[in-house]
Amino acid sequence: MQVFEVGRICNKIRGREAGEKCTVVEVIDEKYVLVDGPNVKRRRCNIGHLEPTNQKITIKKGATKKDVTEAFKTIK
Repeated sequence: MQVFEVGRICNKIRGREAGEKCTVVEVIDEKYVLVDGPNVKRRRCNIGHLEPTNQKITIKKGATKKDVTEAFKTIK
């Protein structure tokens, strides 16, 4: 099982959005993923700046901001 997979909820631990929750929208390579979230801009992020959680939402690869925001409403 890959820790950083599409739909995995993560906490940003570095950068200007540190402390915010986001989700993996796309895996770019072994060091970078594309993240998005309600309070996080969609951008490429180093996996060293993320802390994965046990939570996962159901989205497809490359989901839109609207899809991500709606999926976030389903988690507690």
